[in-house]
Amino acid sequence: MNSLTKQSLSELRAFHNAPCLSLYQPTHRQHPANQQDPIRFRGLVKELRASILQAYSEAEARSLLKPFDELADDQDFWNHALDGLAVLAGPGFFRVYRLPRTVAALVVVADSFHVKPLWQFLQSVDRYQVLALSLDKVRLFEGDRDGLEEVELATEVPRTIADALGSELTEPHQTVASYGGVGGGSNAMRHGHGGKADEVDNDTERFFRAVDRALLEQHSRPGGLPLILAGLPEHHQRFRDVSQNPFLLAEGIKTNPNAVTSEALSALAWKLVEPQYEARLAALKGSFEKARAAGLGSDNLTQIAEAAEAGRVATLFIEADRQIAGRIGEGLGDSGAALSDPRVNDVLNDLGDLVSNMGGEVVVLPKASMPTGEGAAAIYRY
Repeated sequence: MNSLTKQSLSELRAFHNAPCLSLYQPTHRQHPANQQDPIRFRGLVKELRASILQAYSEAEARSLLKPFDELADDQDFWNHALDGLAVLAGPGFFRVYRLPRTVAALVVVADSFHVKPLWQFLQSVDRYQVLALSLDKVRLFEGDRDGLEEVELATEVPRTIADALGSELTEPHQTVASYGGVGGGSNAMRHGHGGKADEVDNDTERFFRAVDRALLEQHSRPGGLPLILAGLPEHHQRFRDVSQNPFLLAEGIKTNPNAVTSEALSALAWKLVEPQYEARLAALKGSFEKARAAGLGSDNLTQIAEAAEAGRVATLFIEADRQIAGRIGEGLGDSGAALSDPRVNDVLNDLGDLVSNMGGEVVVLPKASMPTGEGAAAIYRY
């Protein structure tokens, strides 16, 4: 298994050792629905094989598909599926990503990876992270409007105050307890007087500082996602006093994160994120309309492709679940055509790759949120 980050996406975009095999599949978390997932996976692998054999030998196809066959037989892998699966492979290269949101089934054999479905998981338009913080448990979640999933913390991030401070931990921490419920109320019980109580408070600040520093370096900076703090009310200000994380939102969830379900935590988090999401969508659409009116924006694929090749595209909007068959420079074809042939590229994917490589921003949006109905729209630098 591999972790999907902006760095891993850059790695995928940089790989051009053809053939590049891209497989996407919706999967299921629970039995019995997940019993069909490996069967469907084998069917998609057969489609890959047929495409590979159009240009490569049987021996080459067998070598390229060997890790796919091994994955199909890995029962433990299929027992721990999420909502979607992405498998990207090429000569000497194999990456597998479990996705917390469903994807459309798709296979593509081309000279570069089809990564458009992955952009949507990495962009910060509607995605966010939640830091569930208490003295005896640190967890990190990542989600969007559809839900929240716990992610594995980097080893550098301390899980408890004891992990962070070790032998330097003040003993009275063992007799400090906080109780809080879903409503956010809490009562702190601190045993000790004067200096000892101050030492306990100092330990808490040192712990929070260690968590903040490691989280920023290992998760926030690589992902670039907004961060919501979930913790007891008395922990919020203390954490914010020491935090250097520019991704930390001003508002947080003031409740004991260990006393609520992930579904409840997701609902509380989205309530904070949704106004920002809607505001950003409105701002993006407004920017496009203003740019188009000034001759600095377009939803014409040919014009966008020419501007992208010239490095003029500052922001590219792509419709999430739409594929347009063809390649840049080889005729864009019918913009309404579905990508049904796995041997051809997706123009929208190629445009996104090109704009990203030129330093532009790629924003993948659901159809209802797109500035226009043409599948793509662009704001030009000049």
